[in-house]
Amino acid sequence: MKYMGSKNRIAKHILPIMLKYRTPEMTWVEPFVGGANMIDKVEGNRIGADFNKYLIDFWNALKNGWTPPIHTTKEEYYAIKENKENDTKMTLWAGICCSYGGKWFGGWINDYKENRRLQNGRLPNHQTESRNGVMKQLPKIKDVDFVHCSYQDLEIPPSSLIYCDPPYEGTTAYKDGFNHTDFWQWCRDKASEGHIVFVSEYNAPKDFFCIKTVQTNTQLGNGCNTGNQHKLEKLFTPMAAIADKERGLF
Repeated sequence: MKYMGSKNRIAKHILPIMLKYRTPEMTWVEPFVGGANMIDKVEGNRIGADFNKYLIDFWNALKNGWTPPIHTTKEEYYAIKENKENDTKMTLWAGICCSYGGKWFGGWINDYKENRRLQNGRLPNHQTESRNGVMKQLPKIKDVDFVHCSYQDLEIPPSSLIYCDPPYEGTTAYKDGFNHTDFWQWCRDKASEGHIVFVSEYNAPKDFFCIKTVQTNTQLGNGCNTGNQHKLEKLFTPMAAIADKERGLF
C-alpha cells in the first residue's frame, strides 16, 4: 500500500539485517504496521498491530474477501469523509488510497484527464495503481494477525523479533500525540525481556546503536511538483551485541 512513511523502497536494505537474527520459531511483530510494506516480505508467524482502527479494519476486511472499488467518485469520497464510522474499511481506502499525499487534507484524486499532468509520458491513475498494489499484497499478508491496539497494549509472544516504524520525531504527528520518550523506554524494556528489537527512525537516544543508514528521496507536498528532499533513514537497535556484530567487532 502507498502509505506515508512506507518502508517498501528500503526494505531490501534493512530486512536482510533483521532476518539474520530471527530463528524459525520467532514471531515477527510490528507494533506500527501501517501499509504492511515490510511485514508482507516476511514469512512465518507474524503480528501486525496499529493504533489506527480504520487501517486494521481495512486489512482484516481484505483477508476476509472484501476488495476495494475500482473507482471512488468525488461525491462518494466526500460522503465517506463526512461519515467515517459508517464503513471503516472504506474510510481508510478513501483517506489513504484516494487522497493526494495519502491524507484527507490532500483532497480527492481525480483519475481522469482534466487538470492532470503527465508522469513518465503517461497520465497516472492513482486509484487504480493503489488498488493493484493492495491486491498484489493480499496473498502475502493472508496469514498476518492484524490487531488494533497501541504499541504499549500489544501482547507479544516470548522471544519475538520486534520491528518498530513509529511516527518520526519532528514529522507528521499522531492525532492524539505520540510520546517519544515513553516509546524509547518501551523498546529498552522489550529488549530486557528477551525480545530482539529494531527501530526505523532518523535519530535515536545515545544508547541506541545505528546499524544501517539508507538515503531516501521524499517528495514534498500533496502530489504537487515541489521537488524532493533527501533523508537518511536509519535502523537502530538497543542491543549492543547485535551492533558489535554488524560493525564487525567480533
